[in-house]
Amino acid sequence: MAIPVVDPARYDQQLEAKRERIIRDFARFAPPPLEVFPSPPSHYRQRCEFRVWHEGDDLFYAMFEVDPEDPKNKTVVRLDDYPVASRQINDLMPRLLDAIRDNDLLRRRLFQVEFLTTLSGEALVTLIYHRRLDEAWEAEALVLQQTLGIMIIGRARKQRLVLERDHVWERLAVDGEALVYQQVENSFTQPNAEICRSMLAWARDVTRDSHDGDLVELYCGNGNFTVALAGNFRRVLATEISRTSVASARVNLETNGIDNAEVGRMSAEEFAEALRGEKGGRRVAEMGLDDFAFSTVLVDPPRAGLDEQGCHQLSDYPHIVYISCNPETLAENLETLTRTHEIRRFALFDQFPWTHHCECGVLLERRA
Repeated sequence: MAIPVVDPARYDQQLEAKRERIIRDFARFAPPPLEVFPSPPSHYRQRCEFRVWHEGDDLFYAMFEVDPEDPKNKTVVRLDDYPVASRQINDLMPRLLDAIRDNDLLRRRLFQVEFLTTLSGEALVTLIYHRRLDEAWEAEALVLQQTLGIMIIGRARKQRLVLERDHVWERLAVDGEALVYQQVENSFTQPNAEICRSMLAWARDVTRDSHDGDLVELYCGNGNFTVALAGNFRRVLATEISRTSVASARVNLETNGIDNAEVGRMSAEEFAEALRGEKGGRRVAEMGLDDFAFSTVLVDPPRAGLDEQGCHQLSDYPHIVYISCNPETLAENLETLTRTHEIRRFALFDQFPWTHHCECGVLLERRA
């Protein structure tokens, strides 16, 4: 892994290089003009994790620079600040270590710190140890929590101590509407909140004329898109395999007053079987699939993208909204999807500035 080098003066240049690469790599699909959504050039990540390095009496954050020629060769890089991370994380980084450095109960065998912050100002810090945590540690951690004005979770092997709560509340303004999201520690959330807002607004725009149809969403996570898109559809059925994410998605639907969407705990593969009538049981019956008239499918898969069967499953829907964190697997999937569908909208979201990675969004419509 290469640690990003942040240089705001060069941001437009690095974004243009990504734009040119995406246009070149997808030219064979003859997409419409690429819509480009820039990130803040620095302080854009709302969550980060760091190793904690102990060197004599000193204590500092560290990441590892991996030698591309020899992946086993890793160099420890000291981080006193991290321009990639939110300003709130940068403010907390030295204050947290200053409070821990001379406190043996909090410092002893601490090996990792994870920060989760929000645009709305909340901060949850997870301290991870190579030793069992006891009541004495908890008492000191409670003082630290109050001193820094944060929430703290302590983790060790087979142990998780939540001092206040295990989540933050994020508030994102999208199209003039405030969307509220519970984001749970140690579960997936979009790291770049400003780009997340752009993605939600774009997905809303491309599905704005869908009021007569229903949406099915695969890999819905904590309901990030579900909450934003529910108003564009008659009904929404979202599926997700992670138990934690399903619970959080249901909380987010209720918190935002959404009553036309539901979340089922089921993998994309199981859902495909249920649609074909090959999978039954209580969970399938509760979904009431016969009551839906799906006009659109939204998929936000892992970096590996979809397999051939998953692509064929999507081809059954008139409209496909595909959000991808890996342009390479997106292009592979489009080789299949464009046999039946045509690309109507195409977007680049600079989710990960100063790295090779970027996020893409594609709207496909079934060919006449």
